[in-house]
Amino acid sequence: MAAPAASHIVREEIRVEIDRVLPSPAQHGVERRTERRPGRHVVIVAWRDIASPQAGGSELLVDQLATGLIGRGDRVTLLCGGPSAAHGYEVVRSGGPYTQFLGAPFAYWRRLRDCDVVVEVCNGMPFLAPLWSRKPMICMVNHVHTDLWPLRFRPPLSTAGRFMEQRVMPSLHRRNLVLTVSASTARELESLGVPRERIRMLTNGAAPAGPPVPRCAEPLFLALGRLAEYKRIDLLLRLWDRVRPVVGGRLVIVGDGPQRGYLESLAGPGVSFTGRVSEQEKHRLLGAAWLLLHPAQIEGWGIVITEAALRGTPAVGFDVPGLRDSVEHRRTGVLARSEAEFASAWAALALDPARRAALGEAARRRAARLRWSTAVRHFAAVIDEAADEAR
Repeated sequence: MAAPAASHIVREEIRVEIDRVLPSPAQHGVERRTERRPGRHVVIVAWRDIASPQAGGSELLVDQLATGLIGRGDRVTLLCGGPSAAHGYEVVRSGGPYTQFLGAPFAYWRRLRDCDVVVEVCNGMPFLAPLWSRKPMICMVNHVHTDLWPLRFRPPLSTAGRFMEQRVMPSLHRRNLVLTVSASTARELESLGVPRERIRMLTNGAAPAGPPVPRCAEPLFLALGRLAEYKRIDLLLRLWDRVRPVVGGRLVIVGDGPQRGYLESLAGPGVSFTGRVSEQEKHRLLGAAWLLLHPAQIEGWGIVITEAALRGTPAVGFDVPGLRDSVEHRRTGVLARSEAEFASAWAALALDPARRAALGEAARRRAARLRWSTAVRHFAAVIDEAADEAR
């Protein structure tokens, strides 16, 4: 469900809170005052292509950045594992979901070692790219997986994964720029020993909302994302049992993932699972929903919250890293500190259309300032900075 790339580069700066917390590349003084020289070959090493059934926000971000660089005149190659599709940029497969960590260095040396810059996307397990490439390098981290390893793996795999992310990754990239998407992740990276002056940040964008969609006349609540443990849809289903008798309506869960069968077995009355949907259907649901419900344990940013906000749909989530960046508590949505607060906010907003509309309008105005083109411009600035430092 990739969003279309922006066709031009905007020159406005994003005036949001995260830019005040940590400077963007432009504010850091690395963006060129004159037109940059295009033609760099950038290799992005990532876990998945946007075409993968398991793709999520990280893959959407990489796809938008790669497409944007192509539009600026650069060459981009995505080195990843698993299924892939045709794009405006080249995709080189390096193996399966796990064998790619061994295959990536060999694929790089066979076909890509003449590149100009390498971007290693560290989604938990690093590729250890500084050990097998001497090119200028950027480490991209959407969020730190500290508390998520035990949810996905048992010891000793979870212990090894945490060690690789918390100790090995910061050490290997100690001389490189580290790029992230939120102030929450920037603070977590600092806690792992990454120097603040080496951290750069860009802000995710979102596709234009398109024609307005009528709001559903009956209560409609939407959860959208990958059905994995850390998204905590099971918690949402338990809270629905408490909220439904008060507000009525339907809870629609969009997405797929390893927990789908288990979650469907937990679902009570009024719950439906759609699986993956088209962009058109996603737009319709985001516009028709009364609220976006996002019970995730952690996020890098939460692109779906921006997508909902562009349709005037406010979000209810937990006060956790990432969501603190994409939701302004009680202004564009609600951030709960407990399950009881989440259920209470859900029910209260469902019964208060005026408050819901006010939050949705504030969310829409804030989201309207977020552009993929701005993210691409900042990404290009970090690539230039990394290349210049290596001279």
